[in-house]
Amino acid sequence: MSTAQAIFRSYRTPRAVARSFRDAGADEGTGLGWLFAACILFFIARLPGLSRTSHLSDGEVPLFGLALGTFFGTMLLAPIFFYVVASLSHFVAQAFGGRGTLTDARLAMFWGLLASTPFVLFQGLVSGMIGPGQQAMLVAGLSFIIFLWVWLNSLIALEGAR
Repeated sequence: MSTAQAIFRSYRTPRAVARSFRDAGADEGTGLGWLFAACILFFIARLPGLSRTSHLSDGEVPLFGLALGTFFGTMLLAPIFFYVVASLSHFVAQAFGGRGTLTDARLAMFWGLLASTPFVLFQGLVSGMIGPGQQAMLVAGLSFIIFLWVWLNSLIALEGAR
C-alpha cells in the first residue's frame, strides 16, 4: 500500500493501518522518516502565510528571514518536541495498562503527524489566500482533530497489542 493510500485509509481505520505498519516491520528509522517528511510538509504549508505577511508589510519583514526562522523551528526544534511528547504519551499509556514500547508510541505520533499533512497543507493555502480569520481557524481545528484521531487510535492499537 502506498503512503497516500495509507494516509487516506487512516481517516477511516487508523488502528488497522497502525497495526499493518508495525506488522510490516516499521521501526525507529521508519518513524524518523515519517517525522521529517511531516516536518518538511509543515514548513511548506507555512510558506503561503509567510509570503502574505511579508507582502502586507511592504517589505519591512523579509520573506527570507521569516522562512529561515520557520525552517529552523520546524526542522530542528519541532522533532525534539514531538519526540518528547511521544515519549510522554507512552508513559501515560503505561499508566492505563499499555504494553507497547517507546518505539510504538513514536510510530503512532509520527504517523498521526504525517497523516494530517494534507489538511495542514490546505490550512497553509487558506492562511495564505484568505489570511487570519474564522476560515483559517476552522481548517486549523479540523487538521488538529484529524491528527488527534489518527494519533490516539494508533496509540491505542500499538500500545495494547503486545
